[in-house]
Amino acid sequence: MLLRNIDLNLLVVLDALLSEKHVTRTGVRLHLSQPAISHSLNKLRVLLEDPLLIRQGNEVVLSSLAQNLQAPLKAILGQIETLFGQSIDFVPADSQRTFRLAMSDYGAAIVLPKLLVQLRELAPGTSLVVTQDSRLGMLEQVEQGKIDLAVGVFPTLPADMCSDVLFEETFTCLLNRHSLPDNGELDLDSYLARPHLLVSTDGNTLGEVDNVLRARGLQRRIAVNIPHWGAAPGMIADTDLILTVATRTLATLPSGGMLLALPPPMTVAPFNYVQVWHQRFDEDPAHRWLRDLLRQVSAPSAP
Repeated sequence: MLLRNIDLNLLVVLDALLSEKHVTRTGVRLHLSQPAISHSLNKLRVLLEDPLLIRQGNEVVLSSLAQNLQAPLKAILGQIETLFGQSIDFVPADSQRTFRLAMSDYGAAIVLPKLLVQLRELAPGTSLVVTQDSRLGMLEQVEQGKIDLAVGVFPTLPADMCSDVLFEETFTCLLNRHSLPDNGELDLDSYLARPHLLVSTDGNTLGEVDNVLRARGLQRRIAVNIPHWGAAPGMIADTDLILTVATRTLATLPSGGMLLALPPPMTVAPFNYVQVWHQRFDEDPAHRWLRDLLRQVSAPSAP
């Protein structure tokens, strides 16, 4: 296949088609008619000798080739943009880019509200798509180019991933104040004797707290395991459960109620909440702008 025989504009259409998996939505995204997108899709199918988009029942899925093309295609387009736009700054107010993030409902509660305010003010033409997955699932989406950024806690990263610390987070215990021992204190023995509620987006029964306990030869009993940070505090109000959770999730908890927040009865190191991206986007101007914005809105003094 000779490069001179290929209209490079097809790469832009292909990138949008693989993201949207829908001819009409692709047309809206690129401001092109549906017949024009259909014509481009037919051209791409001939050039690549592959269907690319396959209908399965009521949904459209990507062919194996299309899945493998997503990441390198985004990298190529990013390099082309950099090549021809090195002296041109990204202009948020004029941008119509779609940004794709992955985060848990913890991130959605802590980071997303301030981010949306800034996006609507600084870049009203942009779109934001937010998804949720396990840690491994988020990293796979970053690797495949399906999302721009994964936001969360990632103790280890592949070599081709970049990261930036947004803030440091600590742990707090939450429990029914009337379920405390007679001395009114939550010591380690009382902590281990009680059943616990664990928040885990992937169903893993070992979190950061459990790793600390295991290092000391100790273990707590996980009675309930749920994937939603936001729902967790309300679930323990009338129970004997203890929730050891990221401190910022309790910022809106009303004071003086049935629930009591206490420090853990053992030392648990703070952890970093980070944003992760693939190195192929490290120099992308729009990507850098979004990362800077996320860093700003995540700062303790952010408005």
